[in-house]
Order: sequence, then structure tokens, then C-alpha cells
Amino acid sequence: MVYRGMLEGNGLVAIKRFSKLTWPDAQHFEDQATAVGKLRSKRLVNLIGYCVEGGERLLVAEYMPYDNLSKHLFHWDQQTLPWKMRVRVAYYIAQALDYCNVENQKIYHDLSASRILFDEEGDPRLSTFGLIKSSRDGTSYNTNLTYPPPEFSETGTVIPESVIYGYGNVLIELVSGKHIPPNHAFDIIMETNAMLLMDSSLEGRFENEDATKLVNLASKCLQNNPEDRPDTESLVSAAAAAAALQNKEEISSHFLMGLPKNSVILPTMFSPLREACSRMDHPAVYEILLKTGYSDERAESDLLVTPEVQELVLTKKLGDDAFRDKDFTKAIKFYSKLVEMMDVSYATVFARRSFSYLVTGQHALALRDAMKAQVSIPGWPTALYLQALALSELGMESDARDMINEGAALEAKRPQRDKRVLNRL
Repeated sequence: MVYRGMLEGNGLVAIKRFSKLTWPDAQHFEDQATAVGKLRSKRLVNLIGYCVEGGERLLVAEYMPYDNLSKHLFHWDQQTLPWKMRVRVAYYIAQALDYCNVENQKIYHDLSASRILFDEEGDPRLSTFGLIKSSRDGTSYNTNLTYPPPEFSETGTVIPESVIYGYGNVLIELVSGKHIPPNHAFDIIMETNAMLLMDSSLEGRFENEDATKLVNLASKCLQNNPEDRPDTESLVSAAAAAAALQNKEEISSHFLMGLPKNSVILPTMFSPLREACSRMDHPAVYEILLKTGYSDERAESDLLVTPEVQELVLTKKLGDDAFRDKDFTKAIKFYSKLVEMMDVSYATVFARRSFSYLVTGQHALALRDAMKAQVSIPGWPTALYLQALALSELGMESDARDMINEGAALEAKRPQRDKRVLNRL
């Protein structure tokens, strides 16, 4: 599993957490992480550190804000990846593989579109996680390949030439914009129907000569005999030729991918509630509020000290039951009664009533209650996130974004629960 995390002074990072059974030998894991951690290239997602504590095995790497190649190729919802950007990916990843090869890190496990990430400038980088060979015994390695090369099917092992085969498959995906089994793509190329592979969304937006160069390079990489495949230095030369680097005015990756002009600056690790509010996902916000309960506040016995305690508890229960059943009109009724009965109200009551107002179209009242929740607990990010939801519904998008950022800043100041030690590389 790969998580997003926050390191003090380093901003956001990507954290890969291995299964506890994957690395019983802590020293072997440290040796692997240290060796890969020595790599430093602008074409790689460089490792920052690792953690070995108890049964935990964590790798920490630079955070890439613009997702992976798989998403941009196969799951795009705004614009298809431009041809010039696809050629740039081919060139930059060839450079990454050649650098790894020179540094004696010749084995890359499961090279695929999901292993290629985009940094804050929109430039493609190769994840270093694929260089770590997970092992239960220090000799045999776990390798799950999307499209295994012929030699893997015979021996069950990966060799440097297998990485070239994986690169060839990435080239096919770049050209076609589809998942095509390498053997099928190879057959199409050999039948001189290479242009049938081209992504139809790119029609009229690429040079046939450049496309032919990449397709021909892919065919060399997908040879059945590993010895017939090119080396990494040849990949760089061929990809550079296709990239037409003679153009003096090179267009930035930001522009080609249609990304914002300024680099993305993310202030903190995003909580599920922050992300749900950012995308105006009301069902997700509801589920989080429901599961969170009243854990962010003082104990009930501290607040409900009145002669009418039984009635207060019953009213609160009726409000919570209605909220759980998604009867938001009834929830508003009982929470409003509870607010009138209590000298000091729960911030969560205001939060839940705020959400109930929100989904029933009473956006101004939703904002009012979210602000009251903030007054009850000034350092509660949930209150700010709910204000952002209400502000967005009221058409105040700029104020909503500011409120999201304020909530994220509050989250960043909260004590970190996870005290694992990071060994910096």
C-alpha cells in the first residue's frame, strides 16, 4: 500500500508500507533501501528515507502531485495526453532506466504506466519503489508482472533485459492509449499495420515519422529473445530522436498537460473529511460525521449535568437517531430543541445540524451552525470544513477555498500520533 504523509520540514511525501511477512530480515530491507536511496536523479522519484520498527517496513519518497501515467492515458476526463507529452515520457523514462543501469540498479520490477508519476512541474519520473526487491528469505523475490516477458514464464525470474521488455510495453500504451498485450501489439507491428495501434484521439495531432520511430523501438524491446533487445543507452538515443529535440523552444510539461501555471503547494496531509469537502462529496461527509461521533469533544457526563439530564439524553438520542436514518428535517428539530435546553452545546450538535441544514437547502443556516461549532471548539478543523461546504453552496468559492486551507493548517498543527522513526538517506 502507498500512502500520502507529512514530514516536518519536508512537506508531503509518499509512503510505501510493505506486508509484515514480506521482509522478516530487517537488515536485508535496510540494505535494499540504502542502496536505492543513493540514487539521485531528476528523472526518478527519489527516496527520502525508510523505517524499520517492529514488523513495519516503510519506504518514504518524494511526493508527486499530478498522479501517474495510467490515469492520464486511460482515465482522463478533461483532455487526452498530447502526443508531444507522450514522446517526452518515453524519452525521460529511457533516461531514468539508463541512469539506474549505470548505477548498477539494473532490475526494475513491473515497469508499467502506474509506475510513472508526474512532479510539480508536470515532468514524468520513474518511481524508485519498483527498484526494491521484496523478499521473504533474502534470495527469492516477489514479482507480480502485468505482462511477463517470455523468459519470466520459463524461469520465474526477472533479468535486466526484462526491464527493456516492460519499457516496450509502456511505449505501446503511450502510442495506443490502450492496454494491449505485448504479443498482440508485436503481431500488429510485424504485419506492417503499425498505424492501427495509434490512439484515435490523437488523429491529426502527431507526425507519422515520430510515431513510426516509437513503434519500431517498441518492436525491438518486445523481442522474444532477451539478447535481441536494445540496451538502455540505445533506448535513450532512439527516444531522443523521436522527441525531435532539435526544436530550440521546448514547451513546458505544465503547458502540454494543461496543468496550472504555478506549482501545486499542498499545505498538509489531507484528511478524508478535508478531501470530501474539497470535492463537495456530501455522502462522504455524512459518513465521516456519522462515524466520528462525538470523539472530538468532552465526555457527555461533563456537559449534561442538569436536573433534566434524562430528557436531555433522550432528545440527543432522538436527534442522533434521525441523523443516522438520514431524516435530516427531524434531526434539525431535535438538535434545535437540544440547543435550547443546554447551557453549553456540543460542537458536534452544531456540526450535524449544519450538515442537515446544508442537505435540505438551508445554506445560510448551515454556515451559521458551522461557525457556532468553531466557537465551541476553536481548534476543530471539522467546523472550518463545514463552513467551506456552506460557503461554496452560497457561491463564495474563494472564501470556501480559504476555509479549506485554514482547516488543513489546523490539522498540520495537531500532534502526530505515529511516532515511527524515519531513517533519512
